[in-house]
Amino acid sequence: MKEVILRKDIERIGKAGEIIKVKDGYARNFLIPNGLAMEVTPGNLKKLEQDKKQKELQVEKVKQEAASIAEKISGMSCTVTAEASEDDKLFGSITAADIARAIETEKNIKVDKKSVLLEEPIHTLGIYEVDVKLHPEVTTKVRVWVTRK
Repeated sequence: MKEVILRKDIERIGKAGEIIKVKDGYARNFLIPNGLAMEVTPGNLKKLEQDKKQKELQVEKVKQEAASIAEKISGMSCTVTAEASEDDKLFGSITAADIARAIETEKNIKVDKKSVLLEEPIHTLGIYEVDVKLHPEVTTKVRVWVTRK
C-alpha cells in the first residue's frame, strides 16, 4: 500500500487534499501520471498546508466582500413598477431578476438574481421584505415596493 495526497476529488476514493492509502500499482500507473495525486513527502505535505491556508484566506476574503455588500444594502428599499389592474393585481409578476435589477439601478450594487430569495413571484402591489443571500453565511433583508406603472 502506498500513501498519496489527492489533488482532485475522485468519486468513491476521496476529496482533494486528503491523504489516502491505495495499492502501489494504482498510484504509480493511474493516479500520479494523470495528475490526480502526488506522493506523500515532506515537501508535498508542506505544499498541501500552504494550499489549505491560501484557500482559507480566499474564502474569508469572499465572505468579507459579501458582508460589506450586505452592510450597504441592509434595510434599503427599492421600487419596482409594473402594470396592475384596478384591484392591485399585477399583469404578470415580479421575479428575483426584477428585484436584482432594481437594486442595481437604484443603488449601483450588482446582485445576482440567484441571491434574491423569493419563495414565489410577487403578484400584487405592496411592500415586501425579501431576503438576499450574498454568501452561505451572509444574508440580509431588502424592502421592495411594488408600485403601479
